[in-house]
Amino acid sequence: MHGRRTARDLETGAAARPAAPAPAAAQGSEPLRMLRRRGLTPRPLRPDLPFDAARPELAAAMADRLRHYAFRLFLRGAILRPGGFAPTEPTRYLAERPARAQAEDLVRLGLAERLDGGRYRLVRPCRTFGGTLEWWLGRELRERLAFEVETGVRLGAPGVGGDLDVVGAAEGRLLYLEAKSSPPKHLTDGEVIAFLARVEAVRPDLALFAMDTALRLADKVVPMFAAALGGAVRPRRLVRQVYALGPHLYLLNAREDLVDNLCRAVAAGFRALAPDLPARAPGPERAAAPGRPAVPEAPGDQAG
Repeated sequence: MHGRRTARDLETGAAARPAAPAPAAAQGSEPLRMLRRRGLTPRPLRPDLPFDAARPELAAAMADRLRHYAFRLFLRGAILRPGGFAPTEPTRYLAERPARAQAEDLVRLGLAERLDGGRYRLVRPCRTFGGTLEWWLGRELRERLAFEVETGVRLGAPGVGGDLDVVGAAEGRLLYLEAKSSPPKHLTDGEVIAFLARVEAVRPDLALFAMDTALRLADKVVPMFAAALGGAVRPRRLVRQVYALGPHLYLLNAREDLVDNLCRAVAAGFRALAPDLPARAPGPERAAAPGRPAVPEAPGDQAG
């Protein structure tokens, strides 16, 4: 039986060990570096897109088209039909004439080709519309709010499944956005729980769950999140279909405009992260300018 090692033994053994190899220099974007600081091993995945996002003019044209809900509906349905489609098949929410115009627009962009019998087919098939939605929302965060963005990131957290759709960094804060392209009826309790598990693993400053649908979130999605959180939160509607589940978690959809709702949720989240102002003593106040709180008058400014 070996005796307990003495302090001298421990120090001598530690001194005899070689130095640890120098760590590799931190690589990648700030969102990836912020994930590594949280003990994760993120790995960007190859984008799953029906177009070449490396072509600036095409990327700009796609971003412009994707701002229209009708185009997103049509492209989503076209992606689900890799063997080809008639103009009215991708979505039932467009009549024949505007649907054919969408198909011809895809041809002009180089995304689709014409087939016999008035049918069309995407030139560069992809698995789902999800990658396109993530790419576009990431681009909008970059262009509108100056976030540094990564899309489609393998999380690298043991025991936590799924990928991070969009991660962004701004003002030293980490944002995590989950983007769903299907309507609320397809959302499952398992998906909600998995999203919350990723939020717990990443611990972002701001987490957002966006559904690209004009359908109400209050009927199913908001109650699902409230139940998954164990009734610990009281959802609060900010505007339209944008809901706050506390100061760090927001739900939103495409009612009126998806990106506008996203920007409103980000603004609410960043404001909630700011420290509260100290309470002011009562007293005479100047009239407030539009959008600016009233400022207490200094003693010398008061009328005699």
